[in-house]
Amino acid sequence: MLNILKEYFGYDSFRPQQKEIIANVIDKKDTLVLMPTGGGKSLCYQLPALMMEGTAVIISPLISLMKDQVESLQSNGISAYALNSSNNDAENFQIRRSCVQGKIKILYISPEKVLSEINYLLKDIHIALIAIDEAHCISQWGHDFRPEYTQLKTLRDEFPEVPIIALTATADKITKEDIIKQLNLHEPKIFVSSFDRPNLSLEVRRGYKTNDKNRIILKFIDRHPNESGIIYCMSRNTTEKVAIMLKHHGLGVAVYHAGLNNKDRDKAQNDFINDRVQIVCATIAFGMGIDKSNVRWVIHYNLPKSIENYYQEIGRAGRDGLESDTLLFYSLSDLVMLSKFAAESGQQTINKEKLRRMQQYAEADICRRRILLNYFGETMDHDCGNCDVCKNPPQRFDGTVLVQKALSAIARTNEKISIYMLINILKGGVNKELIDKGYNKLKTYGVGRDIPAKDWNDYLMQMLNLGYFEIAYNENNHIKMTSLGKRVLFGQEKALLAVLRHEEVKPKPKKKTKAIAEEQLFSDKSMVSHETEDKALFEQLRLLRSKFAEEQKIPAYIVLSDKTLHLIAGKKPTTINEFGLINGIGDYKKEKYGNDFVTEINKFLNNEN
Repeated sequence: MLNILKEYFGYDSFRPQQKEIIANVIDKKDTLVLMPTGGGKSLCYQLPALMMEGTAVIISPLISLMKDQVESLQSNGISAYALNSSNNDAENFQIRRSCVQGKIKILYISPEKVLSEINYLLKDIHIALIAIDEAHCISQWGHDFRPEYTQLKTLRDEFPEVPIIALTATADKITKEDIIKQLNLHEPKIFVSSFDRPNLSLEVRRGYKTNDKNRIILKFIDRHPNESGIIYCMSRNTTEKVAIMLKHHGLGVAVYHAGLNNKDRDKAQNDFINDRVQIVCATIAFGMGIDKSNVRWVIHYNLPKSIENYYQEIGRAGRDGLESDTLLFYSLSDLVMLSKFAAESGQQTINKEKLRRMQQYAEADICRRRILLNYFGETMDHDCGNCDVCKNPPQRFDGTVLVQKALSAIARTNEKISIYMLINILKGGVNKELIDKGYNKLKTYGVGRDIPAKDWNDYLMQMLNLGYFEIAYNENNHIKMTSLGKRVLFGQEKALLAVLRHEEVKPKPKKKTKAIAEEQLFSDKSMVSHETEDKALFEQLRLLRSKFAEEQKIPAYIVLSDKTLHLIAGKKPTTINEFGLINGIGDYKKEKYGNDFVTEINKFLNNEN
């Protein structure tokens, strides 16, 4: 196991639970793996595939995901191919022939394709194992349910002796149980890794309008010069507008959404993967098929519809384990729109509940990481120190009078107004609908004109979260007071609100890692901080990496990851043997790239002297 790990993948030790999972698969037992994005799921079936006789069949939902995995495996000297519609007939014929001849160790295939090949190709080859990636797609309780996945249960009937390993990064308790049932797994061993991604900072901003959002986004990106990032938006139109704004400020941006044709979507994805653009503005359709390890930040321009979606999307940052930042914007208009989508969906109850949990996360005044981990059934007995709530706990004040003003306006309009109209009444607005309905004659008209509309929006969001009123989405989003709200209105209970904060995003100081001991200089377990590495050398090595990537027409991070490149720039190996000891460099890459990188380092050191 360890020899293969080092030879092909360049590592001397496994991540938590990987060794146990691999051993279970090699013993030909069914396995369910819940492991966070970037946690090392792929190795759990790739390494057994190299140890077992025959071909490993990997079922994956996206062509782009297969392409990325295949390129990465081939760059490590592993015989891996994908059988899908992006190949021409001649290519697929050759792949089939190679499989039958036993020349392919790892075969990627879509769920649709595997069903059509069950009685043909799959019966003609020796299958070592079957891996089902993104396994949450098989469950109706999952956040990305796909009907074609439900037919995969036939694999157990057709290949009863072949071990099946199902893997996902996002599944709550109900989804986990459903995956086992739907795939008909036989007494599977379940492995649940920690969902904690401590390298990701978590921050939520709520109530901001477009101009404020744009200003904050630009400052946020300034903290990440030349570093890759993703901005997720709810609608196609928003992705286009945000991209135009960023381009206006001289940033390299691509747009990705379902309204584009396949050619334009592929170009956007390839430009981002190959670092031709720094940023992609996308709807949630983007990213599932990307294994880009050097995404340094993720921004959600709008509220996601579930914690699963949110967790999966922020997980696309910092896959290499280096520090990365996430920022979520949230407004009542997002909540109203997503509630409408949930109400109109085929799974209204499920989707409404998932949205409610997402809302609770966004409005929380306790450690956000603890909320995320709790959602996936994991507890943490301390605050993380790397989310906005931990860094700046909120102060509270007695907001009873302020809440009573809002609730009084709701009551006096017979609970037939929206949030927007409520703010207008409190602020003493003069729009036509307000005047026509006589709301300007109410006792509560203008009682909150001393508070900015933006702050009212935030206070009302707190009131909604505290349960003082609810929104009737089936009645034109009218506000309905709750029994708790009535008790506050009539002075039977006090209302504590959080003091609003409108601070700007401040640069986050980089954490320094401890200096490594001299004798550990080339140990695989040692890390070099960005403070000790030579920045000029890193840039030269990055150019060399780009040259190899262009020659081979593969993304730069597949040649060498940013994490490995930082290690090289810090440790400055001057022989091929030392180069091969760097974490992440296996024998194949040592032979392929070692001489060029060592020559570049020696030339740099000689010029320095």
